Amino acid sequence: MDVPKKWQVSEAAEKTLLPRGSASLLPLVLRIVSQRGISTHEALAAFLAPSFAALPDPFAMRGIDAAVERLVQAHGSGEIVCIYGDYDVDGISATALLVSFLQTCGFACRYFIPNRFDDGYGINGEAIRQIADQGVSLLVSVDCGITAIEEARLCRALGLDLIITDHHQPKAELPEACAVINPLQPGCTYPFKSLAGVGVAFNLLVALRKTLREQGHFQDAPEPDLRDWLDLVALGTIADVVPLVDLNRLYASFGLRQLSQPTRLGIQALKQVAGVDGTVSCGQVGFRLAPRLNAAGRLESAVPGVELLLGTDPSACRRIAEELDRANAERQQVERQIFDEAVALVESGGGVAGRFSIVLTSPTWHQGVVGIVASRLVERYHRPTILIALGEDGTGKGSGRSITGFHLLEAIMACASNLERFGGHRYAAGVSLKADRIEPFAADFEEAASRCLTEADLLPRLTIDAEATPVEVTLELAQELKRLEPFGMGNPEPVMMLRGMHVMDRRVVGGDHLRLRLARDGHYFNAIAFRMALRDIPPVVDVAFYPELNEWNGSTTLQLRVKDLRSPE
Repeated sequence: MDVPKKWQVSEAAEKTLLPRGSASLLPLVLRIVSQRGISTHEALAAFLAPSFAALPDPFAMRGIDAAVERLVQAHGSGEIVCIYGDYDVDGISATALLVSFLQTCGFACRYFIPNRFDDGYGINGEAIRQIADQGVSLLVSVDCGITAIEEARLCRALGLDLIITDHHQPKAELPEACAVINPLQPGCTYPFKSLAGVGVAFNLLVALRKTLREQGHFQDAPEPDLRDWLDLVALGTIADVVPLVDLNRLYASFGLRQLSQPTRLGIQALKQVAGVDGTVSCGQVGFRLAPRLNAAGRLESAVPGVELLLGTDPSACRRIAEELDRANAERQQVERQIFDEAVALVESGGGVAGRFSIVLTSPTWHQGVVGIVASRLVERYHRPTILIALGEDGTGKGSGRSITGFHLLEAIMACASNLERFGGHRYAAGVSLKADRIEPFAADFEEAASRCLTEADLLPRLTIDAEATPVEVTLELAQELKRLEPFGMGNPEPVMMLRGMHVMDRRVVGGDHLRLRLARDGHYFNAIAFRMALRDIPPVVDVAFYPELNEWNGSTTLQLRVKDLRSPE
């Protein structure tokens, strides 16, 4: 059941900074883009039509020149390069990106993806030894490695050169490597700091191709078009929920076009099993494609995801895609079970009244799924949540998610005396601790949350971007709003409000959804309210919604996708 929210009309909801008529946008849409920091014609043009001409120089990223020099050396001497990736979609897609591109350029290249349960997160010492024993002389990390201090020393001792590419927050000490590439590291002048791991890796390839071109490598071989790899960049960028602004918006925009084309065999197979056809959207990446790529790594090994993205045999790609689809179905079943158990634990403990956080543990929970369930609990209870899967060896491995206004990693750092390991960022983090420290950790985490949060912070809020009148809500408006896509963090789907709408008809569809007929001042609207069948709907409502295009049987009509409903104020 969807929980009613506290509505908060944006302070700038009635202001338009851009001149009326800019880019021929409707006044309502101009108000929305103005709120997103776009105040000039030039900024608006760049937002509506991202261009690769605006790409920053990748060599502005600290460490990238040394990395390119070492890769060029490896290419010239025929050394074996190994890509060491993470097991989430960002790491999987970044691994496939580097392996595919390097092999296209004639590198001897292989990859390694750690097992979530056997190897743990990040660069693993035992894995390094195995890689070195296989004749690899250059190791390149993607989406991990920025805190691998001891592992970098081990690489040096084994004669294995290391290049680190990562986007996570560095600590005070950086690993000693041939090159460390991370836009967040001190002294890095690269202007955009919010790249996903795959975005950092893509910049390395842009710089590498430029250098190879200057050295005449492509005189006798076709120069690879980097746009052919943007589908992989979009996958990792969208799945990692980084802000879809600036460069990430460009990557997502062009990458979604690639994803919509029948180019990469593995992605074709993945789209087929996921029921994705035609133009691919951010939502389809986030809710259909990415979960399937993630599923195998959450339950067992993420290697099939990389195999799929690198696949060149249609039947093999189809087989792997079907395996991932089955793994995703299993993951969903496990997720539902853990969620039900977690809710029961919360409710049996008196609910969340008077509590600022949730920390739960169980020896039966699956380590690879607790993060997803933590997200669902945050949606339900609107409190920072950490779920811990307790292993047979007495070690708990947990995953946390946060709410707006609460820096999860900083709160966890305040509880570090209870932890073996931890890492993450503002909204998501992981912890490892012994069983006898779980209770003290939960107490310390609650104390940290109570210091930072107020009761008002614990109320879920819905930000209204613009209040509209019925005459403004048209098919043209819905069509124009699509120009603001792709939507995601940093560029969320706009939420609009209509006041005093009369509910002319309501009926339950699909078990727990509502189809509504709304009217005011002679204007009538069809609306769909997902997961609101049990809501008490008064005869007159204020409605928060997104106007969308509903295509059916060859015709396109306007539909309001309801975000929330309330009694008129």
